[in-house]
Amino acid sequence: MCGIIGILGKHEAAPILVEALKRLEYRGYDSSGIAAVKSDGSIDRRRAVGKLAELQDKLVFEPLEGKAGIGHTRWATHGEPTEKNAHPHSVGHVSVVHNGIIENFIDLRQELSMDGYKSRTDTDTETIAMVCSKFIDEGYEPIDAARKTLSKLNGSYAIAMLFEGHENFIFAARSGSPLAVGYGKNEMYLGSDALALMPLTNKISYLEEEDHAVLTREGVKIYDQKGNFVSRSVTYLNQSINAHDKLGFNHFMEKEIHEQPKALEKAIKSYLCDGETGQKINILEEVNFQNISKVILVACGTAYYACHVAKYWIEKIAKIQVEIDIASEFRYRKPPLARDSVAIFVSQSGETADTLAALRYCHGKVLKIISIVNVTTSSIARESDQILEIHAGPEIGVASTKAFTCQLAVLLLVTIKAACDKSEYSEKRLKATINELKNLPSSLGRYLENINSIKDVAYKLSTADDILFLGRGLMYPLALEGALKLKEISYIHAEGYASGELKHGPIALIDDTVPVIILAPSDELYEKSMSNMQEVIARKANVILVSDKDGIQSAGLNGQDTIEMPCIDPLLTPLLYALPVQLIAYFTAVYKGTDVDQPRNLAKSVTVE
Repeated sequence: MCGIIGILGKHEAAPILVEALKRLEYRGYDSSGIAAVKSDGSIDRRRAVGKLAELQDKLVFEPLEGKAGIGHTRWATHGEPTEKNAHPHSVGHVSVVHNGIIENFIDLRQELSMDGYKSRTDTDTETIAMVCSKFIDEGYEPIDAARKTLSKLNGSYAIAMLFEGHENFIFAARSGSPLAVGYGKNEMYLGSDALALMPLTNKISYLEEEDHAVLTREGVKIYDQKGNFVSRSVTYLNQSINAHDKLGFNHFMEKEIHEQPKALEKAIKSYLCDGETGQKINILEEVNFQNISKVILVACGTAYYACHVAKYWIEKIAKIQVEIDIASEFRYRKPPLARDSVAIFVSQSGETADTLAALRYCHGKVLKIISIVNVTTSSIARESDQILEIHAGPEIGVASTKAFTCQLAVLLLVTIKAACDKSEYSEKRLKATINELKNLPSSLGRYLENINSIKDVAYKLSTADDILFLGRGLMYPLALEGALKLKEISYIHAEGYASGELKHGPIALIDDTVPVIILAPSDELYEKSMSNMQEVIARKANVILVSDKDGIQSAGLNGQDTIEMPCIDPLLTPLLYALPVQLIAYFTAVYKGTDVDQPRNLAKSVTVE
């Protein structure tokens, strides 16, 4: 959510800033802008509403001079997406870009107004620039003014500041929102995301909570909350730049759907090792679930639905009580926690603000805090007792796909580990499951080679106004995820329900204009799902049955659409059935002509509440 880039370079900053911002587009934004310190010491800026192409067009006719600059992609929180509300915000002597929310900006505005400082925008960010400029007017040097400004702010922020007459430093600070410093040769960089700094540098340091930093071309000085000079570890990036290449696919989402077999293979193999009697699962060796009374799973959005699947797995297979919660509710509900429980936090980015806050609430209250993340250098990972990497690789599309299936794979491995600890899983069963897991990526790959039936279904769905997804057991969270995906990128109203809940309200919505997608592999709940399907058909709904060959044949459908799935171990069906719900959403959005990779109003990394 929002993106920051800062450059102290040897060359004109504007084109480099724009290219870096392009690598942050996946985070979601509605306006963009850059500012630079010119050779005469003044600050100039360019801003535009919409995609970065609008900013690039403006720069063609109004070039921006300067080798020290900051840039921003904004996702509107305070004030509409207009040019006046776009970052950077310049007031007097300072220009600012900011991710996060300043919660006391109204009070600060009122104080500033009494001193003659008037707001020109609707944003909270402008207030940062106003406060800092006021301190400079009072005689403080820029760095001291910036530090005093931080002491006035309540809320979350990642901030980068430029100052008039100073083309050799950028002031940066973080509180609740990530920020990374990049090292070059007589050049320095700043980014809200490590990907923004590629290919500028592969050497970065992450600011810790409440750090602030002064960047010059010669290096960086980082200070903690008390103003003490501190050293932060250096990380070397090794992610492939191909993450930002569609590699022949029409969209990043399509590419990432097709990357799932390889991503899953990497995720699964990373937690397998050779034992005396064959391959074993090597995960959470330091945790003995025999002594755990409860597992707490906390996440947001798609990651929450992965946790929902895990609840079914852990309770049924490992016989351990599981509590799942949406992070934004958990953090304020402040539930009592048992000391002999483990808390697992799931986040693709590892920077999700609500999930991070929920994690911090658990510190000192549970036996172990575990994070399941795609970015091992993220805030959530760094504040956990143990990190489980999902190995999905960079995910650019806003709607999560390969991260979801990799989260499921890691959660399943945790489940099996817990079941083994509790003596609920025999050696024979473990061996069989490992073999099934190792074969799963090839099953997904074969399925993705023949998806024409989904295209046909999606074409019909693209004209619908409302769509329902139904599922039982492990398919219920998949129904929720399918509805979420469809809403996210096609903008069609969709809801997911447990099939058994149909008669408790949702059936009132059913008529011949409402397609109903039923996820029903031929497992122990298949017969129950078929009863629910017949209730839907009796009310003239258009049914799409997603099942295996046996399930489709047994259903005896006449004139209804079907999507045939491979027959696999029922334990693994969520990882397989994630593909059709993703593909249904993807092709429906394509037929509707929506922006698949950057759907309106959404952001990839949600770093504000």
